Amino acid sequence: QVQLVESGGGSVQVGGSLRLSCAASGNSDSRCMGWFRQAPGKEREGVAVIYSDSGITYYAESVKGRFTISQDNAKNTLYLQMNSLKPEDTARYYCAAGRWVRFDFRTYDMDYWGKGTLGTISS
Repeated sequence: QVQLVESGGGSVQVGGSLRLSCAASGNSDSRCMGWFRQAPGKEREGVAVIYSDSGITYYAESVKGRFTISQDNAKNTLYLQMNSLKPEDTARYYCAAGRWVRFDFRTYDMDYWGKGTLGTISS
């Protein structure tokens, strides 16, 4: 069993930055870890994913060039650096670990999910 706990959410103004963290504990053979988000009244969408062995990353088109996913294996922690934030980035951000994520996030197979952390961007 794997536990994922997100932190780092908050309220910032347009153009600001947030750095999300996801602390992982427990035994895991997950091939990848990623960030997903869900805005009020909208479906959950993929944001960024990183494959642990290769370091390959995928980003949603809406965040490319603004968000960076990284991981510190020694600390069992996943990060999401979010810069140049926009009001449409307002959402609850979830950390997930699992088997695979399609490059465009249309399908994925993730086994473990955190409870999320809220990011609010105001103009």
